[in-house]
Amino acid sequence: MNTEAVESGLLRVALADDEPLARSRLRALLAAEPNVELVAEATSGAEAVRAVLHASPDVLLLDVEMPAGDGFEVLRALPPEAVPVVVFVTAWQHHAVRAFEAQALDFLLKPYDKERFRAALVRAREQVRLVRRSEAVVRQEALLSGLALAEAPLRRLPVKVDGRIRFVDCSAITHVESEANYVRVHVGGEQHVLRETLTHLEERLDPRRFLRVHRSVLINLDQVREMEPLSQGEYLLVLGPGGTAVRTGRSHRARVESALGLGSGSGPEGTR
Repeated sequence: MNTEAVESGLLRVALADDEPLARSRLRALLAAEPNVELVAEATSGAEAVRAVLHASPDVLLLDVEMPAGDGFEVLRALPPEAVPVVVFVTAWQHHAVRAFEAQALDFLLKPYDKERFRAALVRAREQVRLVRRSEAVVRQEALLSGLALAEAPLRRLPVKVDGRIRFVDCSAITHVESEANYVRVHVGGEQHVLRETLTHLEERLDPRRFLRVHRSVLINLDQVREMEPLSQGEYLLVLGPGGTAVRTGRSHRARVESALGLGSGSGPEGTR
């Protein structure tokens, strides 16, 4: 299914018939219809397969009996995702049952008149519209799913260790320090240096778990074991089982107290 014609409503049609007069008749009927483009013609089953794969038509007018592969063999030869809306055209009515078993949209019995052909084309156009809508919905859902995945907080952080990529559980991170255009990630007794800004990494981590406590320090709230109030609204936080001490910035006092569930009387002034 060609996606470039979705917005324009243009119906791209290919026809496959080994009879010159039949192809001429189909060309004339298609030329009389608005917003229709004949994108490929084929005179055999093998040509029909190549035409569909190359031109990606919306609709295929497909003769049943052709050399080098009949219409049913053409459909079997095409990948499922490449099969367009199919209208079988044939002079033999006994092919009708097989045509519909092959999931054909319609069946035109030769000789067909303009009205019957137009009715089949209207049905085909409606089916193409439904297929396009379905594809658009699938693409939109995939896009939204991808965006949601991209926007979801990191659960594991990839870091390079001895030429390999190790995935660090973000819950094990105690804190992250900024060093110019790099960050130093502390995980237990290990440290990993990443070429990334602290602000960008902060945006990727779970805001419910990670908090900026200083312009150059980001901590994991779950790793806070103790805190000691200092002068001028600063705190000394003790993190992780190793007891690493991190000093908070004065301008971050309110957010630190809020994130750690401290009341207004629990600050430095209230503890002295």
